[in-house]
Amino acid sequence: MRIEQLEYFAAVTQHGSLRRASERLHISQPALSEAISKLERELGVTLLDRRRSGARISQEGRQLLQHVEGVLEAVDQLKVAAGDRATTARAVRVGTVNAATATLLVPAVHDFQVTHPGSTVEVLNLQQTEIDRALLEGSLDLGLVNTLSGDDPPVDLLGTDLLHGRPVVVLPSTHALSAREAITVDELRAERFVSMRAGYLMHRFAHRLFGQDLPVISHTTDGAEMGKLLVAEGLGLSLLPDFSVAGDPLERAGLITHRPIAEDTAVVTLVLRRRKVAHAPEPVRDLHAALVARARQYQHARAS
Repeated sequence: MRIEQLEYFAAVTQHGSLRRASERLHISQPALSEAISKLERELGVTLLDRRRSGARISQEGRQLLQHVEGVLEAVDQLKVAAGDRATTARAVRVGTVNAATATLLVPAVHDFQVTHPGSTVEVLNLQQTEIDRALLEGSLDLGLVNTLSGDDPPVDLLGTDLLHGRPVVVLPSTHALSAREAITVDELRAERFVSMRAGYLMHRFAHRLFGQDLPVISHTTDGAEMGKLLVAEGLGLSLLPDFSVAGDPLERAGLITHRPIAEDTAVVTLVLRRRKVAHAPEPVRDLHAALVARARQYQHARAS
């Protein structure tokens, strides 16, 4: 067994396919596949499920992944102790439902860049189920998801609550309803509506709020960022967590604003999720810490 075989297996799980891993590692895909096959034969397990649609980590591979990462982390620590500082450079992959991007994620990435100038952060806009699955399979290091009170957390992932907020109506600053302190469900129902696509929490919340009597849906989109742009262009109103709007560049520019929903008491929580591993790589730990620190700063600023 060679260290590079473990690195190859970790790369496939991180990048999600043999093809992408081979491109990142600058080796041929057949050579990469054969190296992992040799590792499978040595360990006596199937690490990857190879199908026509691509290779995915197997159940046995998931069980061994944290041990593989622990070995690689120990090797990196040994190299650092020997003076090889370049080993701290790493790509950290973060999946997000596009919540609190400007107020939390971007500032945390900035903080991370200061302490890890050689590392990169790859941000992927995904739905919550995709994020949870990718975390379990090892193709993501961290995930930012929204939850509602009563949602059951996945048993195989660890979660840290970052922000607690309320669902709010997002509307253009020039809209007539912006003069109201709160907007009723009936008032919102009478407006054209920008909906999140099925699979996002705010899509589920909208159906719970409106019941069977939905407003006229003018547009449907993935994630908060495009939703806010459509609202800014006057194409409809939308529903988002307040922490996805407060401090957003479009709000600071005076193009959008938000108002609470009258008589609604729902709470949305932004949760930072990761796999249950004994030894996460140092860059992953540090970005996790940066997100937690920025969340505390944001909550403190809102409270003061």
